[in-house]
Amino acid sequence: MDVYNVHERELPGTPHEVGALLDSLAGEQDRLWPGSGWPPMAFDRPLGEGATGGHGPVRYRVAAYVPGKWVRFTFSAPRGFDGFHEYAVLAVDGDRTLLRHTLAMRARGAARLTWPVLWGPLHDACLEDGLDLAERTCAGEVARPARHSAYVRALLRLMAPARAVG
Repeated sequence: MDVYNVHERELPGTPHEVGALLDSLAGEQDRLWPGSGWPPMAFDRPLGEGATGGHGPVRYRVAAYVPGKWVRFTFSAPRGFDGFHEYAVLAVDGDRTLLRHTLAMRARGAARLTWPVLWGPLHDACLEDGLDLAERTCAGEVARPARHSAYVRALLRLMAPARAVG
């Protein structure tokens, strides 16, 4: 099963300003990855090509990184996630910038079931929470905050004990 998933948000700020959010990923002052309720993004070293890590059970390697502009991660787990996800910072005009996250993969084996039932809904909610954080950082508020569906809230409650242990 092929999966192509895009989340994006137009933000006030120059590409340089929005690019700083990208560069903060997995750092002490991360201003892009959502905090509460989500496993933190962490790597074995600072964000850069070759760093390995991920968030929770989703593992990946930094395949390419252009500071302030683009980062691509290739999946190593869960089993059956063959592909990548990436963030890109794209100029719209002088004071507006598009922050885009793209996931492209082929789901194999059990992932053909777990992606649409578990990982996909959680991925969508996590990315929208992260884009809310980016917008709050750039604009001071979020015009239309993401809302989790009842299904996603139930998944998060079920996963909470595992996050507390691991």
